[in-house]
Amino acid sequence: MKKVINTSKAPAAIGPYSQAIEVNGTLYVSGQIPFVPETMTIVSDDVKEQTKQSLENVKAILEEAGYSLKDVVKAGVFIKDMNDFAAINEVYAEYLGEVKPARACVEVARLPRDVKVEIEVIAVK
Repeated sequence: MKKVINTSKAPAAIGPYSQAIEVNGTLYVSGQIPFVPETMTIVSDDVKEQTKQSLENVKAILEEAGYSLKDVVKAGVFIKDMNDFAAINEVYAEYLGEVKPARACVEVARLPRDVKVEIEVIAVK
């Protein structure tokens, strides 16, 4: 059975998708960009701040569904500039360093609202 997860502690979807879907003990969290949930504006132009906000949004969705960052088994990180890889990894490691889920990190031509980073995860209980 599929369950839609939604929380006001993360940005509202800006397209035809859910913040997350849970099915059979697995949570699929949609890509989170660095929007501040209350204002739906980009947190800052700084890539580290954008990475932190994206991860805070992921964390809020996980918690709404009864999961935590420790339950993450796979992450997808989409970045605007591979030159930001080290800075993004520095912040990412603060949140997921102990967990070390499988991960893909790719540079993309463009992200929604021209942000510098978007992060999606899959978590399993």
